[in-house]
Amino acid sequence: MLASPEEIAAWPSGSDTFVESFAKGLAVIGAFGDGGGALTISDVSRLTGLPRAGVRRLLLSLVALALAEEHDGRFSLTPRVLRLGYAYLASLSLREIAQPLIEMLARECDEIVAVSVLDGDELTYVARAEPSSVLRRSLTVGSRLPVFCTSMGRVLLAGLTDDQVRTVLSQSARPAYTRHTITDIAALSRTIATVRSQGWCFVSEELELGACGLAAPIRDGQGRTVAALNISTNLGRHSEKPFIKQFKQRLIGLAEKISSSLPRS
Repeated sequence: MLASPEEIAAWPSGSDTFVESFAKGLAVIGAFGDGGGALTISDVSRLTGLPRAGVRRLLLSLVALALAEEHDGRFSLTPRVLRLGYAYLASLSLREIAQPLIEMLARECDEIVAVSVLDGDELTYVARAEPSSVLRRSLTVGSRLPVFCTSMGRVLLAGLTDDQVRTVLSQSARPAYTRHTITDIAALSRTIATVRSQGWCFVSEELELGACGLAAPIRDGQGRTVAALNISTNLGRHSEKPFIKQFKQRLIGLAEKISSSLPRS
């Protein structure tokens, strides 16, 4: 979802610096991310908070551009809309640099390796590699996860100031996905401070029982955290301490190699 109905309602009116109709069109496209498949005009209106008449015009515009299709009053996006996302990914030098390196690490470790960037209170996958022998999961490039309870998310938060961390946490939903999930802001802030000082993060079973992940920061030429690198596995394959011991230094080393390869500007 590009924005909640409340956020959309707070958008500024059209001006020479803000094209309101363009923003609403993007919001309509974003509604399909949370809608679960084909949507009616009423569905999109409910998800965005936009009037039905305006939603209808925007959806029909998307159909005219071959970015959406309509059958029996229900609309769905077409594969052509992926060009919008791929335009971003294709321009992202981070992904171009990281992809062959994480594919190599995934083969060597026989585990899933991924790179993500921060987007509000979520992280977005920009690169991912997995060996064929590992049980495939539904997460792909473009997938989003909460930051507060994932190893990559906490690494990304550790790159912010304490005030910025508290703002992100206070404005995000923090459901207890499992009995291990830390949801308290003070406890999370302490955990993120530890991640910042040690330079890596391990999270076990906070998002999903049996799943754990180890992450390290990718930094730009100014030392700012711009992304997170992660190895994830199932506790049926590794126990926690041996997993950290086996992969931590390799992960940190690869994160540093990607960091040093990024443009210096």
